[in-house]
Amino acid sequence: MTQPLMPMATAVWLVDNTALTFKQIADFCQLHELEVQGIADGTVGTNIVGQDPTASGQLTWDEINRCQDDASQDLTLQEDDVKALPRTKGPRYTPVSKRQDKPDAIAWLVRNHPELSDLQISRLVGTTKPTISAIRERSHWNIQNIKPQDPVGLGLCKQIELDEAVRLAASRKEKAAAKTGEAVDAEAPEDMAGEEAAAEAPEVQEAE
Repeated sequence: MTQPLMPMATAVWLVDNTALTFKQIADFCQLHELEVQGIADGTVGTNIVGQDPTASGQLTWDEINRCQDDASQDLTLQEDDVKALPRTKGPRYTPVSKRQDKPDAIAWLVRNHPELSDLQISRLVGTTKPTISAIRERSHWNIQNIKPQDPVGLGLCKQIELDEAVRLAASRKEKAAAKTGEAVDAEAPEDMAGEEAAAEAPEVQEAE
């Protein structure tokens, strides 16, 4: 399904103005269900102004009412006659107002998910490797004022993106550990053979 315009702002409006379930809103806006719950709890998107999807023609009240009456139903986005071109891959754009939050997000990721590579953190937050290294090594110019904060709560990435990055990092770590274990097992028979040969060798008695 195509993602609605301004998905986080749309989710804020749907939480405030409808009786849709968190899952229905999350699926429609392509967010994590915990993000939608965070919006309802006031811990996510507190500074985001809700956007009415019915005003922009992305949803109709008939569609909203249909899904409010049956929680198992999914919202269907009203597509324009002229479809927008898909966004090409490139550097993640971060609003100017949120760029100052990046060091806090990096510090949180480094502390809570040390298994993440610099490249993964760079893609999640939209930052550079030198900045990540400076925060890891605590040589960042503003290190004294950096306070670790969840990048999802700051609106710098989605929960589903963070979960996927952590899953990939854990998988990579398991593969590396397996390779290390195989290398140790491959060396073990040679060591055992040496020990067995030493045990079977006859003792040499010293001449009296």
